[in-house]
Amino acid sequence: MNAFETKFAFLGHELLNEIQQFSSVQEFPSNTELVREGQYIKVVPMVLSGLVKVYTQFEDKELLLYYIQPDQSCIMSFSSCIQHEKSKIVAITEEPSELMLMPADKVESWIIKYPVLNRLFYQQYDLRYNEMIETIQQLLYFKLDKRLLEYLQGKVAVSGKNPVKISHKEIANDLGTAREVVSRLLKKLEQRGLLHQLQDGIEIL
Repeated sequence: MNAFETKFAFLGHELLNEIQQFSSVQEFPSNTELVREGQYIKVVPMVLSGLVKVYTQFEDKELLLYYIQPDQSCIMSFSSCIQHEKSKIVAITEEPSELMLMPADKVESWIIKYPVLNRLFYQQYDLRYNEMIETIQQLLYFKLDKRLLEYLQGKVAVSGKNPVKISHKEIANDLGTAREVVSRLLKKLEQRGLLHQLQDGIEIL
């Protein structure tokens, strides 16, 4: 039994065999666009290793929605697949990643043939719903400096790396604000001894 079968043993031997038979496993370098906004979903990705960032765009601004970590899938891609709708999100690899790509038409048929598969996606819905509530609370109650610090702490948590290699522009995109605002707040947080800015990243203290 391989690692995938062990992790998702609750799906049952027959379904696991079909998933592995009809899905492709591919490796992608960092900063590879996996899903574009406005496209129809042909495959539903499952992250085996690495990290994928999912965000939405409005005019010239971006807003981070969530990260897909190993053994997680993209619930927005799944939803668009089932609803036969165009994607509302963009997904890119944050670091070199290995993905299992499940064909959209097969996912639809598996949902009917193997209802247990719903359990997998319900878990993803629950995870993303909780993250969405937390994001809304931050937007309503947290000042931007606190949101920025929690964003960086979350970045360390999902990547397992500290310092984090990231630019002020990337942070601004994820938080839906201006680069100049991020630069000013980072300087203030550094003066408070909460982080240290490096030439190519940021270290949380």
